[in-house]
Amino acid sequence: MLSLLAVNRAARTIVTGYPARACTTLRSLSTTVGPKQGAHANVASAVTGTAGGAKVLTIDSMNPNIREMEYAVRGAIPIRAEKLREQLKTHPGSLPFKQITACNIGNPQQLEQKPLTFLRQVSALMEYTDLLSPQMIDTTRKLFPEDAIERARRNLSYVGNAVGAYTQSLGIYEVRQDVARFIEERDGFPSSPDNICLTSGASGAVERVIDMLVSSPDVGIMIPIPQYPLYTATLAHVNAQAVPYYLQEDKDWQLSIGDLEHSLAEARAKGTDVRALVVINPGNPTGGCLLESNIAEIVRFCERHRLVIMADEVYQANIYTETNPFVSFKKVVAQLGSDVELFSFHSISKGMVGECGRRGGYYEAVNIDEKVMEQLLKLASVSLCPNVQGQMAVDILVNPPRPGDASYAQYKAEVDDIYQSMKRRAKKLAKAFNSLPNMSCNDAQGAMYCFPRVELPQAFVDEAKAKGQQPDLLYCMQMLEETGISVVPGSGFGQYPGTFHFRSTFLPPENLFDDFIDGFKRFHLGFIARYSPKI
Repeated sequence: MLSLLAVNRAARTIVTGYPARACTTLRSLSTTVGPKQGAHANVASAVTGTAGGAKVLTIDSMNPNIREMEYAVRGAIPIRAEKLREQLKTHPGSLPFKQITACNIGNPQQLEQKPLTFLRQVSALMEYTDLLSPQMIDTTRKLFPEDAIERARRNLSYVGNAVGAYTQSLGIYEVRQDVARFIEERDGFPSSPDNICLTSGASGAVERVIDMLVSSPDVGIMIPIPQYPLYTATLAHVNAQAVPYYLQEDKDWQLSIGDLEHSLAEARAKGTDVRALVVINPGNPTGGCLLESNIAEIVRFCERHRLVIMADEVYQANIYTETNPFVSFKKVVAQLGSDVELFSFHSISKGMVGECGRRGGYYEAVNIDEKVMEQLLKLASVSLCPNVQGQMAVDILVNPPRPGDASYAQYKAEVDDIYQSMKRRAKKLAKAFNSLPNMSCNDAQGAMYCFPRVELPQAFVDEAKAKGQQPDLLYCMQMLEETGISVVPGSGFGQYPGTFHFRSTFLPPENLFDDFIDGFKRFHLGFIARYSPKI
């Protein structure tokens, strides 16, 4: 079992987002600016802080919680990948590969996933409203289907025909109504728009809920290991405790109630005020999908121990197995008649929509105290409102074209094509990993990732430690330097002691997927050959 101290240190040391030399540069900048002469001296002093000596805001004087935050999917390897990408632009042919393959983050459109036509049509009409004017509508009807035109008019009516204006702080009420209907259709149980809050991506929703939960440095939140680094980063930011529990790799990443009980008891015995349990389903980085029976066990566990459930369900449309269909925590809570407090999260960034850059998401609050709901409204009000185009994309996510609509056939064909392609790529990548020596990988039941386990040769592990580096980080960095493939080491997510993994998306375009796999195979086989004992 990981100690709480070790995990909270890990939350501050997981794959650094900025190289050490960047911090050194910042320190040197704060001390090398000399006194200014002439007419501009006073202005320069005000800007640079030279009148009083060193700058006020330095790497040492800044909020230490932010300084200690780490976010592996945007860490050292992606930073190096960007430098190599620039090198390929300025010096083509200077590297042993032609392009960077960014498998470090679930960013579908960066890897050529086609945007959904209906969503982009509605967005275009809402942005350039002259297309809906009487003078232009005849021309517009030649370019856009009638249901896209009507959806744009409908959604514009919610914001007074002004997508550049603020909306309600919780998000547009009519969009929240559509979200509630979507949840009711999905689960078969009532949902209220008053319990829905639209946010600028699910990450913003998670951060807001954690902000509400943490009232002192003694507060702890249970997080899965491996976990998505948003959680350790946010806990570091608010100076709270990460309380780890392990997912069971040998059981397709299900949760063990025994391990939950052990982790909770250990944390509370050390004085940690454990208040919530995070569950990521389908799993990131694991690709696992929880059985309904396992979800029911988790709900009962949280009832017994008075824990708030934070259900990260942003990959609910990415399911590639019939044995583990997606079941929401909201549905299980309702079926059990539970009074457990629940926040569940969804997003436009994943699924077949893949609109990461539009930053749209929501949370539903279930069984939350009314006075806390008032405080959540206040917290939302500080940011005025979520991104409006993100809200409109959420509306299309939860209320897409229906049978009989002009755009239905095309929308369904596009969604099915993306889904089937992703399902094929998920199976192909796991199969490729399992065909290689020193590597094993569970099939991706959901999400956008494989999380293979790598048996690194002891000679390599010793070499990495001698360099003061995590072995899996060095392995992934060598992969990048030789192939241009950017992945995230397992140490960025947490992993069982003594094991090594990495996370790779299966988002590279299908027509290039075999080349991507072949490049990885060549690297791994060469790596194993270099470090295997010579006979």
